[in-house]
Amino acid sequence: MDQPFLMFHRPSVDHEEEQSVLETLRSGWLTTGPKTKAFERAFADYVGAPYAVGVNSCTAALHIALIAAGVQPGDEVITSPITFASTANVVVHAGAKPVFVDVEPETLNMDVSQLESAITERTRAIIPVHFAGHPCDMDPILDLANRHSLTVIEDAAHAIESAYKGRKIGSLSPMTAFSFYATKNITTGEGGMITCQDAGLAEQLAVLSLHGISKDAWKRYTAAGYQHWDIIAPGFKYNMFDLQAAIGLCQLGKVERFWERRKQISQFYDQAFGEMEEIRILSCKPYARSAYHLYTLQIQPERAGLNRDEMLDALQQRGIGVGVHFRAVHLHPYYRETFGFRRGMFPIAERASDQILSIPLYPAMTDEDAQRVVTVVKAIVKH
Repeated sequence: MDQPFLMFHRPSVDHEEEQSVLETLRSGWLTTGPKTKAFERAFADYVGAPYAVGVNSCTAALHIALIAAGVQPGDEVITSPITFASTANVVVHAGAKPVFVDVEPETLNMDVSQLESAITERTRAIIPVHFAGHPCDMDPILDLANRHSLTVIEDAAHAIESAYKGRKIGSLSPMTAFSFYATKNITTGEGGMITCQDAGLAEQLAVLSLHGISKDAWKRYTAAGYQHWDIIAPGFKYNMFDLQAAIGLCQLGKVERFWERRKQISQFYDQAFGEMEEIRILSCKPYARSAYHLYTLQIQPERAGLNRDEMLDALQQRGIGVGVHFRAVHLHPYYRETFGFRRGMFPIAERASDQILSIPLYPAMTDEDAQRVVTVVKAIVKH
C-alpha cells in the first residue's frame, strides 16, 4: 500500500455546514425549533410531499409510521430480506411479525410478482425498500395495498433523489421514511425524515416523535408565552433537533450536485465492470431514477476464483474500503430462532447475501480514486 487508504465513504461537508452549526450554537436554540421546522418544509418541497416530520433516524421514522398505521401485536408486515435489520426490527418493536418476499435479481428490490401471495388476513402494512436508491415498482404495490386495505410505508433510506415514473419518492405513498445517517446521500450525522400526504397524520407523527406531547410543544419557550402541554399519546423520544437541521439545510442545497457526481462515478463503474463475467452488477429499470446511493458488486465465485469474503479481505489489504449491503435479514440468528426462517426460503436474496459487496461511491471521490478501485478489483480477479 503505497497510497493512502481509500475510505468506503466520506461525508461532503465544508465551511457552509460549519458556519450554520456555529450560528445555531450562538442562537441558544439547540433542540427542536425553528431550524427543524425550516428543514421539514424544505425537504417536503424537494420531494413534492405536502408534509414532512423530522426525527432522529430513519429507524424512528419507520417505527412511528407503523404505530400511526395502527399496526398492533399479532399483525403482519411485509418487507424485503435485503435491507438493514432496522426495517424488520421496527416491525418487531410494534409487536408484529415480519413477513419477507424474495427480491428481483437485477435490482435486489422486492419482487412484486410474489407480493400478493404473502398477504394474509393479518397483514396490515407493506414496507418496500428502495435498495441502493433504485425505486421499487410502486404502482402494483400501491394497487395491491389499495385492494387489500393495507398501508404502504416506503423505506427510502437510500432514496432521497430517487423518482418513479417521474414522481419523486416521498410523494407516492401514505408515509415514506428517509435517512440522514453519516453515510447517506445527504447527512445530518444522525437523523431522519418522514413524509406524508395528510395534515392529521403529520400532526400524529409529530406527537409520536416527541413523547406524545401535544402539538408545537417547542413553542412553549418562545416569546409567545408559556403554554401548558398534554400527553395525548404514549410517544417516543425521536425528535430531530436544530443542530442536525442546521447541517441538513445546507446539505439539501447541494443534493443535486452530489447526485450528479455519484451518477458519473456509477456510470464509470458500469463501463468497467459490465462486461466482466466474474462480477454481476445491478441494472436500472426504465421507470427509475436511481439515487446512486450504493454501488454493489456480486462476486461470482465459480468464475472469479474467490468468494465475496475473500474479495472483501483482498480489497482492504490493497487499501480500498468496502461494505456489505446486506446480509439477508431472515438468516440472522434472532430472526431464524424467533420466527423459524431458514435458508432456502428466499433463494435470490440468499444468493445475493452471499455474493454482494459495496465499493466506494461518494461525491468527494476523484476520477483517480474511481480508477484505482477499478484497477484493484480487476487485478484481484485476474490474479
